[in-house]
Amino acid sequence: MFTGIIEELGTIKNIGNGKIEIIASKVLEGSKIGDSIAVNGICLTVTNMTNTSFCADVMNETINRTSLSSLTSGSKVNLERAMAADGRFSGHIVSGHIDGTAVVNDIKKDDNAYWYTIKAGTNLLDYIVEKGSITIDGISLTVAYVSDSVFKVSIIPHTRKVTNLHTKSKGDLVNIECDIIGKYVEKLLYKKDNPYNKNDDSLKSNITLDFLRENGF
Repeated sequence: MFTGIIEELGTIKNIGNGKIEIIASKVLEGSKIGDSIAVNGICLTVTNMTNTSFCADVMNETINRTSLSSLTSGSKVNLERAMAADGRFSGHIVSGHIDGTAVVNDIKKDDNAYWYTIKAGTNLLDYIVEKGSITIDGISLTVAYVSDSVFKVSIIPHTRKVTNLHTKSKGDLVNIECDIIGKYVEKLLYKKDNPYNKNDDSLKSNITLDFLRENGF
């Protein structure tokens, strides 16, 4: 599990043939082969290490469902080691399992902050709520606005500086992981619709959207 608090920016040394090698320093401390490191929010397993880099295997499934296909040697990536049991939980619950990709639609400066408008499909927007948590390229952020086609986040200078957000331009692809809590709530509400459960009336949930609204949710 991760928290979405980026530890450092790494640089892709090589990518291709089912493997990725990333130049790093901070995330190598205490890491070993078999450990998990989030790369732009993607949970990858360390398969080899040197004093200055680590390697991981990447399946076609991972490449097809994430922004890895748009990266090349020299690309900057956000890195985070899996959360230690005694660590500070400064972000939110991040699994490292990407829900899909979205596109940077606009970037605007607002005094000392930056507004990033992200264009996403309904498969992602259905799980994004204003003031809720979102992970963009592995960064834990708060949603400031959401519509039926885009959502927006406001970025402080520190976050922009220490992550790859300062390298992003309009049209760039980013990885999105929605708040995992929303996905579990939906499954509980609609598990009767699950094809594996459709013939079992005992699995129908008594919790409805009206019930949640009436009770302040």
